Amino acid sequence: MDLFEDDGPAPGGNAHEFTVSEISGAVKKTIEGEFGHVRVRGEVGRVTVARTGHMYFDLKDDRSVLSAVSWKGQVSKLTHRPEEGMEVIATGRMTTFGSQSRYQLNVEEVVPAGAGALMAMLEKRRQALAAEGLFDEGRKRPIPYLPEIIGVVTSPTGAVIRDILHRLRDRFPRKVLVWPVAVQGRASAAEVAAAIRGFNAMTPGGALPRPDLLIVARGGGSIEDLWGFNEEIVVRAAAESAIPLISAVGHETDTTLIDHASDRRAPTPTAAAEMAVPVRAELQADLAQFGARLVQSTRAGLD
Repeated sequence: MDLFEDDGPAPGGNAHEFTVSEISGAVKKTIEGEFGHVRVRGEVGRVTVARTGHMYFDLKDDRSVLSAVSWKGQVSKLTHRPEEGMEVIATGRMTTFGSQSRYQLNVEEVVPAGAGALMAMLEKRRQALAAEGLFDEGRKRPIPYLPEIIGVVTSPTGAVIRDILHRLRDRFPRKVLVWPVAVQGRASAAEVAAAIRGFNAMTPGGALPRPDLLIVARGGGSIEDLWGFNEEIVVRAAAESAIPLISAVGHETDTTLIDHASDRRAPTPTAAAEMAVPVRAELQADLAQFGARLVQSTRAGLD
């Protein structure tokens, strides 16, 4: 029996000679064809955002590193932005750069790999923002006793705004300005931050007067539903607000990072309305009692 160690042509034979571009093209076609849409789980390594807005980062495990990129338009649509040390599942497609003999993952979506990864990321962000002093008690402003105008940042539809308006009507009717925002999803964080800053930019006593108090509110939900209120842009807007701010995001057991940056945290949107104004009937009763005491004291003085 004959044994052949190499079935190919001998060196110097008639093997086809590929050009460099042909090899690069064949590799590109193979990689992009086989991995046109993939989900990759790994730990985020270094993250760099270029001045152009493109984001470059690494995905790694205990043996290998995969370069990844999200172009500017993709970055703006990411639900979760990758942060170093975070375990994620990245969805995208493989691409190659023949001129540099490189391949990378073009990432269209990033999600934390499970609730544990999400909580770890949240805690890391909380510590970083706390280290900047954004949550210090000394920064918090007192809530005005009886605000003339209350600004509410929430969805214009649903139970939350109805509950707040109903409670304010029952306790002490006030003028309310509603800044409508998305309270979950990709657009939520940017819209909430813009609303807080928009209210602060209003001119006191102007045609549309600046509120004396802000309430940022939404109903309960999962950690994913409430995630917009954990975004850094929202936390910084709340911390920078010159107008006292009450956060009322979720139910009593829900805690988001805006709660730490706000001046007061309310367990529910209805509770936020109760914090915002006193009860008018109780004030009237107190005034009547003070008036009666004043009359009695005056008579006693005359006697």
